[in-house]
Amino acid sequence: MKDKLWLLFILITVVTWGVWGAFSDLQMDKDGIPETVVYILWALTMIPCAIVALIINKGKFLHDGKSALLGCTVGLLGAGGQLVLFKALAIGPAYIIFPFISMSPVVVITLAAIFLKEKANKWQIAGIIVALIAILLLSIQTGGDDSPVSGWLWIVLAVLVLFAWGIQGFFMKFANNSMDAESIFVWMAISGLVLIPVAWFMDSNPMTAAEFFAQDGVLVPSLTCFGIQILNAIGALTLVYAYRYGKAVIVSPMEGLSPMVTVLLSLIILSVIPTPLQIAGICCAAFAMYALSK
Repeated sequence: MKDKLWLLFILITVVTWGVWGAFSDLQMDKDGIPETVVYILWALTMIPCAIVALIINKGKFLHDGKSALLGCTVGLLGAGGQLVLFKALAIGPAYIIFPFISMSPVVVITLAAIFLKEKANKWQIAGIIVALIAILLLSIQTGGDDSPVSGWLWIVLAVLVLFAWGIQGFFMKFANNSMDAESIFVWMAISGLVLIPVAWFMDSNPMTAAEFFAQDGVLVPSLTCFGIQILNAIGALTLVYAYRYGKAVIVSPMEGLSPMVTVLLSLIILSVIPTPLQIAGICCAAFAMYALSK
């Protein structure tokens, strides 16, 4: 059973991140919550999850120089990518952006194969290939005159997130070789909180967050946003555990399939009928999950 713990943890990540991806973008559009506020609330959701991690680890927290460096590297790459992601979501829809940035497993697989010498069996190799095909199919957008996407800025931002999270995945596995997963996550939480001032000043109007919180009736949307963002924090914690017990070349492509859930929920919420390519992508994703678990 222990050799399959990675599968349990990564499936939790896929579901929580998939639901988070769909509802995070929807709420930003519906309630008009600035991306700066969303980031702040997301960073705060890392605190209760970090407390849970410390409880699980009986209060043990590695804070030597090497652990701090590795933990902060993982955390800053993840939180930095999160900052850029919220900017991207402000100008593009989740059902396009999330599948696009989910190509980050290509970066993880390449780095893990070169530096960690990780290998996969035949089933898993087939799963990796089909998973990447699924991600590509899910990312295809036919567009048109009424396409919600305009300009190229969202592509630049998405590419930055892709590489940030790809490199993060590699370091997450590398750090697990010398650290416990709980300490890694605590450092991730610390890094997310440290970047709150950066998130504040990345906004074109630094007072946007203050003005939002000063409004009447802000408590309900703020709590709702907190509840949505904590799904991401939970998925991040289980992802660290998945990298502890599983190979990076297997965990990362499975992680990249979370947009399947996002796409399904986004299409249902927006009442859009899935295209044949999206249906094919979902089918490929289902096969990839099966093959990667072999």
